[in-house]
Amino acid sequence: MPPSTCRLITGQLDRFIQNIRLDIEEFSFSLVSLFFFLSADVGLQEVLDEHKISLRRRCERVTEGSDETGSRTLLNRIYTELYITEGQSEEVHTQHEVRQLETASKMDALHDAPIRCQDIFKALPDQQRPIRVVLTNGVAGVGKTFSVQKFTLDWAEGLENQHVSVVVLLSFRELNLIRDEQYSLLELLHVFHPTLQKVTAEKLAVSQLLFIFDGLDESRLSLDFTNRKLLSDVTQKSSVSQLLTNLIQGNLLPSALVWITSRPAAANQIPPTCVDRLTEVRGFTDAQKEKYFRRRFSDEELSRRIISHMKTSRSLHIMCSIPVFCWITATVLEHMLTTEQRGELPKTLTDMYSHFLLVQTKRKKNKYHEGHETSPQELTKADREVLLKLGRLASEHLEKGNIMFYQKDLEQCGLDVTEASVYSGVCTEIFKRECVIFQKPVYCFVHLSIQEFLAAVYMFHCFTNRKIKVRAMEKSLQSKNGHLNLFVRFLHGLCLDSNHRLLGGLLGQTEISPGTIQKVIDNLKKMSSEEISPDRSINIFHCLMEMNDLSVHQEIQEFLKSENRSENKLSEIQCSALAFMLQMTEEVLDEFDLLKYKTSNSTEVQPLPSETAGAELQQQPEGFRSEASLWFPGESRMWT
Repeated sequence: MPPSTCRLITGQLDRFIQNIRLDIEEFSFSLVSLFFFLSADVGLQEVLDEHKISLRRRCERVTEGSDETGSRTLLNRIYTELYITEGQSEEVHTQHEVRQLETASKMDALHDAPIRCQDIFKALPDQQRPIRVVLTNGVAGVGKTFSVQKFTLDWAEGLENQHVSVVVLLSFRELNLIRDEQYSLLELLHVFHPTLQKVTAEKLAVSQLLFIFDGLDESRLSLDFTNRKLLSDVTQKSSVSQLLTNLIQGNLLPSALVWITSRPAAANQIPPTCVDRLTEVRGFTDAQKEKYFRRRFSDEELSRRIISHMKTSRSLHIMCSIPVFCWITATVLEHMLTTEQRGELPKTLTDMYSHFLLVQTKRKKNKYHEGHETSPQELTKADREVLLKLGRLASEHLEKGNIMFYQKDLEQCGLDVTEASVYSGVCTEIFKRECVIFQKPVYCFVHLSIQEFLAAVYMFHCFTNRKIKVRAMEKSLQSKNGHLNLFVRFLHGLCLDSNHRLLGGLLGQTEISPGTIQKVIDNLKKMSSEEISPDRSINIFHCLMEMNDLSVHQEIQEFLKSENRSENKLSEIQCSALAFMLQMTEEVLDEFDLLKYKTSNSTEVQPLPSETAGAELQQQPEGFRSEASLWFPGESRMWT
């Protein structure tokens, strides 16, 4: 073989071997890449599993009222399915939340198919586009946070919504603490959920995330959806407000799901164009109320008696739509039915909250073995001081619409945040202290109604002890959303001799004479309601009920039984009572002819929503015409 041919063959053989080496190197590189890719996925899965364990530990136990560790209960043991519907009740921005419950209690029986909280992102058969952003409304204490915890727990335990890779649970009360700082979305995840530290921006982009923002009504952020600063990079730093608005609008992580919960009055911070589904938590149905009490008490006779008493008072029965109020009712009635202090069971809201305050005081004394048994009037000086300071805090922030408080808020009301009595002892069940991110304490009352009650106690104390004039009724009538309605009802209920004796240690020893109380009642009946919304007018009737004055209620019952209704004139307060009674009646009317009802010169029966009253209205005259202000004579000026 010629040398040239040998050299040619040898060169070709060398190139062949070189190619084989290159192929082997590429193959090896591919194997190594695949190994690292699989390892990364395995590592990511381990991170996600650890995150699920963390969320399960966070959500599996809950508290009902108390913030004591020992009182935490398994969520699955006490959770009762809530009544959640698609859409929202009308007039939520002009009604106090208790009035929303009263309206909803009537409407629940008429329509609306419930939605399970686990199905919140599942589209209905007739819905074409996917649901990315859900806004859930509900009054304070109705169970929004419990629903969020139940959803998260079921996901973490592998029971529901497993198409979601990562659930990111955030509360606005936590986000408030960093509202003035700059974060990227990725940093935000790492700060609030340290188990996700190893999750990269690349992994976020290909994962199905669900962000849950709980408690929009507690937000102190400024959510500006008109700001044109667009964010699309999860590593780009910005204000927390801008991160949220861009996430909700779909600029950041367009495929991420977003669930926001809020009280109705704050929900309008989110533009309707950004929301794919609007839902409302209605709380417990009548059947669910009974189920709650039966699950809470193993003693069947005790639960039966509590359920029976709840049904005797329409106000208590309506309020028990709220799970927190069920807990308050259970706490009070269990104590009264199982101890020697039986007495007459509370029938009004003021009665119930007065007893609740005293039950917690007694529990504090028993827990800390603070000497001999005392009467309600013998509250210790320390107890009175703390409760009145809390009452001042409740009162000053009620008018501002604040339900979350921080250290500076407490200090401004003279509360020493280092004292255990602020968040334990007598206040354990009334005032909650929650350590959130960075271990900064956040404070809140267990429920908005407790804040309203303590505010009323404080104002009553100011009037009886300092002779400070309180224009509560006038302010409540002028309120656009009725946020002072329940506060005013409590204020009137506290003037009753029975409640005054019960809370004498807080309210002071000044007695209100029967004559003064009668003047208050008479003036309530004479109140004119020109340019006042129907709900504020109906609240005047509620104030009478809290004072145990049933005369108007009885007058309307007699009027409805009368055969010559068209001849008898109705006063304005009677019209309010009639409107309320028609809304609350268990019977569904086919027709209600307002022309058959003759009113006084300045009054006409106010119209009712036909679907709420369950009747076809034959005539819808103008609402009440009256003056919004009133000045009570003598001692009773505190109710002006």
